[in-house]
Amino acid sequence: MTILLIAGSPSEQSRSAALLDAVAAQLDPRRVPVDRLHIRDLAPQALLLADVAHPSVARALQQVERAQALVIATPVYKAAYSGVLKVFLDLLPQTALKGKAVLPLATGGSPHHMLALDYALRPVLQSLSARHILPGVYATDAQVPRGESGGYVVGEDIQARLQDAVHTLVHDALRLPAAASFAPVAFSQVRCSV
Repeated sequence: MTILLIAGSPSEQSRSAALLDAVAAQLDPRRVPVDRLHIRDLAPQALLLADVAHPSVARALQQVERAQALVIATPVYKAAYSGVLKVFLDLLPQTALKGKAVLPLATGGSPHHMLALDYALRPVLQSLSARHILPGVYATDAQVPRGESGGYVVGEDIQARLQDAVHTLVHDALRLPAAASFAPVAFSQVRCSV
C-alpha cells in the first residue's frame, strides 16, 4: 500500500508543493509508504504528445497504478487546476483511480477560487473512477507565505486542516487502525476489582 503525492505545479518551489510537504511530514512512512510524483519533471514533449511509452511518463503511470491513495496538489489558475496536471490526468486510463482514495489540495491568490476543487478537479477525479474523493483543502497565498529562508511556510490554520484531512485519509479512507500509544497487555495480566 502506497500513498502517492502528486505535485501539479509547473514551478519547482510552489505553495501547492508546500502543502504536499506538510502532508508528507504527517504521514508515518513505517505504516504507509509515501511516493512522490512531480509532473513538471516528466519529459514535456512526451507529456504533451501523450507518449505513454516514454520512460518518464510510463514510470509516472505505474506510480499511479501502484498507489492505493493519492494526494494531488495544484495551484489554481483562472478558476481551474494547472495545465500540467490536466495534461497528465488526460493520459490516465478511464479507470485509473478505481478503488483509490484521493485527497485534493489547491492554492490560489484569493478565496474566490476555492470552488475550483469541487467544480473543476472533482469531476475529473470522479470520471477516472476514484473510490473516495475526500473534501479538499484550499489555501490562499496569504495562508502559505514565504518564510525567512525563501521557501513557503504553511500557516497554522491550514496545517490544522491538513492534519484533519490526513487523519481522514489514513483512518477512514484507507481504514488503517490508529497507532497504538501503549504496548498491548495480555488478558491474563488484566486485574480488576468489583
